[in-house]
Amino acid sequence: MERIIQITAGRGPAECTWVVAQVLKKILEEAQEQSLETVLLQREAGEENGTVETASIAIKGKNANEFADSWIGTIQWIGQSQFRKMHKRKNWFIGVFEIEQQKNSSFSETDIQYQAMRSSGAGGQHVNKVSSAIRATHIPTGIAVVAMDSRSQHQNKKLATERLLKKLEDEKLLQLKNHVGKQWENQLNVERGNPVRVFAGSDFKKNKVSKSYKGTRQKLKNDLRNENN
Repeated sequence: MERIIQITAGRGPAECTWVVAQVLKKILEEAQEQSLETVLLQREAGEENGTVETASIAIKGKNANEFADSWIGTIQWIGQSQFRKMHKRKNWFIGVFEIEQQKNSSFSETDIQYQAMRSSGAGGQHVNKVSSAIRATHIPTGIAVVAMDSRSQHQNKKLATERLLKKLEDEKLLQLKNHVGKQWENQLNVERGNPVRVFAGSDFKKNKVSKSYKGTRQKLKNDLRNENN
């Protein structure tokens, strides 16, 4: 199981980028404690030393789903600004979002269509007389390349295949770049309120949410006792 999450300061100030850096450390520490494998896919440093604008992490392991879900949402930090000591604001928010993984497109040689064609341009007496040039087309995407470097059709077919594979790889990287670029829209979607985790102080300690039902249980017992009397 693998999940990819992005931690982002959105358009928040330097204080938020400091929080991102702290959350990144916490996530990596917790993942290690739970024997989960993490891969830092991307990390964009903030303007201040020790800060991070955004970071993307791949989380792998048996409990990757539960772990990722426990972090996704708004993170709140309560504390004094690290960079503006006189600043009155005490609450800072960042976001943790999931990045949808792209489907891996498997490559097969049966997806390539080869077409012999005559070479064109200067090149001697063999040009336009022998169909030695090869056009290779990747049928699923329509991406095509041409090889006419050699007089040998077999050699041109080999070159065309290599060039097509390179072009497909470049296209895959471009799509990945565009995909990651879209995730930057998350920078605009950091919402305040209902944080999934709250931290406080310069030591970034997690705030414990005390949910004591002792008083409620006692009241129910008293009510039942009164009804039976």
